[in-house]
Amino acid sequence: MAFEFIQEALQQRRVESLLRARNVIADSSDARFLTSKNGKQYLNFASNDYLGLGSNLELQGTLTGSRSSALVTGYHQCHKDFESLLCKHFGYESALLFSTGFSANCSVIKSLFSQSSGSKAALDSAIFQDKLNHASLIDGALQSDAKHIRFNHNDMGHLRQRLEKSKAANKLIISEGVFSMDGDCAPLQQLEELKQQHNGWLMLDDAHSFGILGENGLGSVGLGCKPEILVVTFGKAMACQGAAVLASKSVIDFLLQFNRDYIYSTSMSPLMVQAAEQQFLRVLDASEQRKQLFSNITLFKHLCSDLNIPVMPSETAIQPVVLGSAENALSAQDKLKEQGIWLTAIRPPTVPHNTARLRITITAAHTHDDIEKLVTALKVST
Repeated sequence: MAFEFIQEALQQRRVESLLRARNVIADSSDARFLTSKNGKQYLNFASNDYLGLGSNLELQGTLTGSRSSALVTGYHQCHKDFESLLCKHFGYESALLFSTGFSANCSVIKSLFSQSSGSKAALDSAIFQDKLNHASLIDGALQSDAKHIRFNHNDMGHLRQRLEKSKAANKLIISEGVFSMDGDCAPLQQLEELKQQHNGWLMLDDAHSFGILGENGLGSVGLGCKPEILVVTFGKAMACQGAAVLASKSVIDFLLQFNRDYIYSTSMSPLMVQAAEQQFLRVLDASEQRKQLFSNITLFKHLCSDLNIPVMPSETAIQPVVLGSAENALSAQDKLKEQGIWLTAIRPPTVPHNTARLRITITAAHTHDDIEKLVTALKVST
């Protein structure tokens, strides 16, 4: 029977405890939400709204849609103004706005190293990626014409070996500032040093670093690292939607010519641009929220240590508890839901096999009582 593979693939996912499904949220606040399925309220420890800025946003009347792609009539004054604001604070010459972080990451890589640009430079280029990089970064490299080389997670010795063996004229090292599934940080200084030693460039996806780390929450840039290509997303600490690519004017001009995702997509809604600009300014001014966030992270880690709960070594908002099999992670997830705590079981292929986990995200909106309840529930559920 034609397309029989669809049902076979779904059944295989069920058997392996890997089938994914969506949950309908009926109502939500900074640290709690109601589900439509049972009307029950849950403590939310699966949110990327790290600073608790997702509520109380006020927008004035503006266009809901940009009405066209940016290169036709979809590039409005609000787009230009927000790009300029981002460049001012991050210290870059130019920027492009995208509707999603996935599109930003993936499209930048594949357009930089595509023969469709009329150049054969892609064939003399190599991309060096951390093995735990986000799927959007991996997909971009796989769709490019450059050689794709992976190095062991945060292993600078392994990266050095890979760089030394490469004869490519154009070398791009790609890493995340904070890794989305492990919560650990990239060794920024060492990445910068290796980049310089091998005449390469560095690209950072700062989705989980921006807003949290560095001076004024500016992520890797606030920590003193300025990669040639920086991607910041608005859907995490900014609690908004969209992303920006920041780079030199020549790189952004190149993307305007050859980035098919940008050229052939309706530009980011002016309504979302206005929201993103407001949220960006709130993030810069969120020193008290960052202080509260790290106080909550410290409390969580101390309580877990006291109860011998094996949390991975992370100092950021992402605090994973690895349980091994997908079955174990799903079982723990269900037990926590019974106690009014919402955590997501992260399973392969999102994480490597035998590393299925509960990905706990601590936010500034959580109270000490919330965190104590979480840790107590973790002890009896894992």
